[in-house]
Order: sequence, then C-alpha cells, then structure tokens
Amino acid sequence: MRRLIPPLAALLLLTAGCAPPRTGTLGPAPAGPSPATTTATGPTGTPSATPHAPRTPTTPATTGTPPGAAPTGPEGTLTVQLWFARAGKLVPTRRTLPATVATSQLALTALAAGPSPVETATGLSTLVPAGTRVTRIAGEVATLVPPAGFDTGGAATARLRRAQVVWTLTQFPTVRRVAFAPADAATGRDDYADLLPPIVVTAPAVGERVTSPVTVTGTADVYEATVSVRVLDGAGREIGTAFTTASCGSGCRGAYRLNVRYGRAAAGPGTVEVYEVSARDGSRINVVRIPVDLAAGR
Repeated sequence: MRRLIPPLAALLLLTAGCAPPRTGTLGPAPAGPSPATTTATGPTGTPSATPHAPRTPTTPATTGTPPGAAPTGPEGTLTVQLWFARAGKLVPTRRTLPATVATSQLALTALAAGPSPVETATGLSTLVPAGTRVTRIAGEVATLVPPAGFDTGGAATARLRRAQVVWTLTQFPTVRRVAFAPADAATGRDDYADLLPPIVVTAPAVGERVTSPVTVTGTADVYEATVSVRVLDGAGREIGTAFTTASCGSGCRGAYRLNVRYGRAAAGPGTVEVYEVSARDGSRINVVRIPVDLAAGR
C-alpha cells in the first residue's frame, strides 16, 4: 500500500491544479441580516452554490438588451426597450405598445414622447425631439433624418441624444448601427458605451408589479463584478437581499441575473435597490432605485 501513496498524492495535486481560478475575497457582503430567504442566481438562472459565477467577458456591444427581437407582450402588442437619460447617462425602461410592422419607428416615437410621470419622478428624461424619422434600413444600418436643431445644446448633450437613439434602435435584429443623415458615419452601441452608468438595470422596470422571488437583470462594471440587491417595502424596511457576480467586472462590463425572495410585505409600493458595496468602507455606492408594485410576500 505504501507504494500507492506517492502516485495517489500526485493525482490529487494534479486534480487541484485543474480547479477553476478564484478571484479572492468578494469584499464586504451587504450589511445586516435578511429577514427573508434569498436566492442568488448566475447568468443561466440556476441557483449558485457559491457567489462565484462563471466569468465570460462580454463586449460593450452585448450590454443591456442585446440586439434581437423585442420581447412580445399580450396578443397584438410589442414590448420595446427605451433608453432615456438621467444625470448624463443612459438608462433603460420598457413600453408595451400596439404591434406594428414599423417597429423601429414605433420605438423612436415612444422615445421622443418621453418618460411616464412615474419614470420622470426617478429623474428620467428624453433629449430626442418629435419628428425624428427612420427613412431606411439596409445592411443592418438604420438611416435617420433628424429634425432641425437636433444637435443643439452642446456637444455632450447632442452625443447623449444620439446615444439614446442608437441604443434604442439596436435592440432590433435588423439594426446594428445608426447613421444620421445627410452624411454622418454609422455608429453602434460600442461608440456610446461610456455613457452607461456603472450599474444598468434592465428588469424590473419602473412601476412594474413584481412577485417573490423578483428577478433582477442588467449589466455592471463594478468591483470584483459583485452586484448586490435589496428589496424594500413601502416603509423603507429591507425585506429581502441577495448578491451575485456579473460575467465580467472591475474594468469590464458583464451581465448579471439573480432572483431575490422577499417576505412579510403587504401588497403595495416598494423599491428594488441594485448597488455596489464599496471596497473602501462597505457603504452602498452606485445605487439604482427602481420603484415597483409589490405583490404580498409570504
């Protein structure tokens, strides 16, 4: 038996060397115990045994909702993603609208119409004026004819306005880039990726009715890719919390998805907070607050 020990030890060492690399400490976890059972899930939607999710780097072009068919709503409707502005950055929300063949123009018209009163209360606004038209889509490039004065307000404002249009239109599979007539070069999401905040929340949307567990999705570029979420009831009490890791972070943007269970909540107003825990002092930073309509928790 003694002769078998060295080969067995070598085999164990080789197996250990093949284990996936760890990133080290995740930093401080969200402070305070949670009164509810929570589930953190990885990008696949399956519960994670540990807070370490697979780290597949993504490019800025795949952040937010990737180019693809917009989600379908009830029969005869179409749910589209609209990218509004807040504090100089791009912020997504959703609209369910009557279905039409001209989906790009439908989204553009909704974008120009601006945020709802509930969305406006969270600081969302639009810089896109009415009258901006899609005249042609060919070779995955949408050509627009903007109205007079489209680029007024200074270079930064004009760029954010264009970014709203580009990020909204490139959700559709037929559009990868947008050209503004008469002679501007076509641009895509990558050209405006710096206008994304550290944490983007694509679900839930402002004012959405949610049930436990609430699914939270988006993208983030945060310390060690760690994204934290808590659910607050109408009185501001924490009733659920969880955290997970995005597919990339600390200098690159990755996607995240997790389910957060909450309890002891009466039906009514609530808030989903998505944030980063500061590596320096454990405080909540880069907080995104989404007002929601909570279904009663169990």
